[in-house]
Parts: sequence; C-alpha cells; structure tokens
Amino acid sequence: MRRRLPSLTAATLIALAGAPIVAAPGLAAAADLPPPDSMSHPRSAAEYRIGPQDILDINVSQVEELSKSVQVDPGGNVLLPLVGSMPAAGRTPAELSDDIAAALKKKYMKDPLVVVSVKEAQGQKITVDGAVGQPGVYALNGPTTLLQAVSLAKGADPKLANLHRVAIFRTVDGTRRSAFYDLTRIRNGQTEDPPVYGSDIVVVDTSGAKSFVQTFSGGFGLVGMLIRPW
Repeated sequence: MRRRLPSLTAATLIALAGAPIVAAPGLAAAADLPPPDSMSHPRSAAEYRIGPQDILDINVSQVEELSKSVQVDPGGNVLLPLVGSMPAAGRTPAELSDDIAAALKKKYMKDPLVVVSVKEAQGQKITVDGAVGQPGVYALNGPTTLLQAVSLAKGADPKLANLHRVAIFRTVDGTRRSAFYDLTRIRNGQTEDPPVYGSDIVVVDTSGAKSFVQTFSGGFGLVGMLIRPW
C-alpha cells in the first residue's frame, strides 16, 4: 500500500502563506537564491554570533562545577556560578570565553581556561517538509547545505520523493522567493550543493503525476517558482 504523505507542518503553511513568491533570477546553481535579508548564517562555527534562547556548553578547565550547559535568556544574558549575569548575545563563542575567563580571573582563578560552544542555535532553524523521512523544524549547527538539510529530516523518502525537484523557499528583499534543485545531480557532483540559511523552508517534491509542491503552491499563491531544465 502506498504510504500517505504527511501534510505540510503548521510552520510551513504559515510561512508560505505570509508573502508572495517570485522566481529567483538566473540559472547558476549557487546564484539562484541570494542570502536572506538578515544574513546571520556564519561561514564557520567560530564566526557565529550568540543569540537569545541559544543553548551554550561552557567548560572551565579543572573546575567541574563551573562546566555546564546554560541557556541565553530573552535579554541576551547568561547566569553563571561565581560570575553572575553576563551579556552573551552578539558575542562569538570565543569572545564570550574570553569574557568569562576575565571575570573569573579577577577574583577566583589565576589563569582560567574557558571554552564556550553553541549546543543549539535557536535563531538558526529551518523547516524541512514534503517527501522526507521526518518532516519538521531543525536547528542548524554551523554552515549547512541542501543535502545536509534533507539528511536532518532522515533523508528523502525512497518510495515517494522526486529527487529532481527539491525546493528552497527564502525571504529576500522582503519577498518570498524560491528555486528548485536536483538532488541527484548534486549527489553526483554535477551541480553545486547550495547553502541553506536560518528560516529557509526546504520541500522535497513527490514522484508521479501529483506534485506535492504544486498542490500547495496552488493553495497558497506560490507563483513564478523557478523550475530547472534538467
């Protein structure tokens, strides 16, 4: 029996209904969709700027009671033993490490070694939907490509997915834009694997006569989507 494809998540429906979609210009793989309006996606984990609600791993050498996971509060601060409340939002993990080390050095430790890493970046999340193993919202831990995004959702459904039609929806210049990509060509190294960014929506289309993306594009006004000539 053919498995029934789950419907789009509520987050996807809200996002797709919120703004008109126009075609992305050009046909070059990496240039179809420019970076989003608020391009906070770092080129490396070291460049990531901490945000409210992020969960951080803080490790202080040889002081187990100071090594813990903490969540940045809505005001952008973290509360730490001995140190108290400290601004974290807008700082890189390395900068916050130095801030904590300096605070500990003032009163408690001679030469503290502090390492801060981002365990979960709340501001960097994508929605993956359509013919995938586990549709949902996923956190991005550093730079992520389209193939990696689909893998977060347990990969494309082997029975239902049309790997030649995988859409990325993104807000650029205040307008929701979109482009289709061919996962088979990407896997074979024939096409560049495009980056995805926080707030992107990735939808893997279905095979057969009935298109999953087209069904919902008709219901939510998703017009002018770029379809690649494979």
